[in-house]
Amino acid sequence: MPRNNTSYVKWLSAFTVGFETLLVGAIFYAYYRLTEHTPWNKVMDSPMLQIELIVMLCYFIIATEIGVVLYRRKVYAYQIIGKVSKNIFFFGVLAGVILHVGGFMDAWSYFYATFLILTFCLITLFRIAARRSIKQFRAKGNNLRFVVLVGSTENNMELYHELTENNWTGFKVNGYFDFEPNPLFPPECKYLGKPEEVTDYLKRNNNIHYLFCCLPSRYGKTIRTIIDYCENHVVHFYSVPNLHNYLHNRVYLQMIGNVPTLSLRPDPLSLLGNKILKRTFDIVFSLTFLCTLFPIILIIVTIVTKITMPGPIFFRQKRNGLNDKEFYCYKFRSMKVNAQADTLQATKDDPRKTRWGNIMRKTNIDELPQFINVLLGDMSIVGPRPHMLKHTEEYSKLINKYMVRHFVKPGITGWSQVTGFRGETKELRDMEGRIRGDIWYIEHWSFGLDLFIIYKTVANAIHGEKNAY
Repeated sequence: MPRNNTSYVKWLSAFTVGFETLLVGAIFYAYYRLTEHTPWNKVMDSPMLQIELIVMLCYFIIATEIGVVLYRRKVYAYQIIGKVSKNIFFFGVLAGVILHVGGFMDAWSYFYATFLILTFCLITLFRIAARRSIKQFRAKGNNLRFVVLVGSTENNMELYHELTENNWTGFKVNGYFDFEPNPLFPPECKYLGKPEEVTDYLKRNNNIHYLFCCLPSRYGKTIRTIIDYCENHVVHFYSVPNLHNYLHNRVYLQMIGNVPTLSLRPDPLSLLGNKILKRTFDIVFSLTFLCTLFPIILIIVTIVTKITMPGPIFFRQKRNGLNDKEFYCYKFRSMKVNAQADTLQATKDDPRKTRWGNIMRKTNIDELPQFINVLLGDMSIVGPRPHMLKHTEEYSKLINKYMVRHFVKPGITGWSQVTGFRGETKELRDMEGRIRGDIWYIEHWSFGLDLFIIYKTVANAIHGEKNAY
């Protein structure tokens, strides 16, 4: 059995991209035939085959560049959807620009938009089905990767469980080496001998793919010998730092020049490509909304508000944003003018609210002016909800890691809001739950996750939320 899976990864990636490129061509052709005698089909200024080939080439380029995650041992549905979303976004932009500027077809058409939506749905279904097939294949004992552990610290014990808890990950841990057997180590993970015996074991067992070493640095000579053997015999060597003495959460390796550093959390939105993608979506989405639906909503809200309560239409409040910078957050006013607006949180039966204000809060209409904040760059459509200054000052002293939420722009809606942590925070644990959700979002951001949160927000607004008050 080959020790590395490079050829397997390349084959699977090439097959996926190739199949999807053909699928994109098939979708375009089928949709063209389906709409052949309708006005939607009149947007083409060149032969259909020529346009189809351009579309397929654009998808192939983008999918090859962005890559495939199906082969990873641990990957989840939201990550697959995020990857597909990124593919379709950049593919749509690239193909749209070429087709429109080149005079091949009108890319600003219902035909092209619907084609992209169909492509997104079908490729998502294909990738999820492919991932399920890969998991079933590995669960049957195929495509196994054999592992040995060197050292039996708490980190390697956790690693053992991570590698073996799901049979679909395709890992088989042969055992561990240490200076003596560790009674705390799982009995099903065999003791293989002392660290000095590792190279002899690898010589006898030439099917080992990965070796994870957590020996202390004082055994540098032994570690160096193991590294040299692994490097010369195609065994992947990984050093497992023992950080449990002072860290009890995940850490992530980063390189500053040639110096390795460990960060406390992943930060997808620190990558330039992700920043551009998120900001572009924010601008396009907010500008579209503000130029279409918002004027109609503004007229209705203005009329009803003026009839039901005196005072301004808009409510403006200072809140904390990116890097704790203060900004004015805009809302439709849902309460009577009062002196406690900047210090007292709204409650379920708050006497300051009007009946019309309560309707706006239940349906999220009061939050819609924040699309202006998004366009100005103070907020994003999705992100941790911005808190009033008084709350930030108070809760930052009570809740550990509270200020982490300010590493990204605040949002009109967020992960915490669609997972049950919206509304009044009656107890400290309510706010703690919200902060945990905010930090989870920062660490797991993807374009697909943003789309899911937007969908959940709209769905919750239609069905109504018990915590919306």
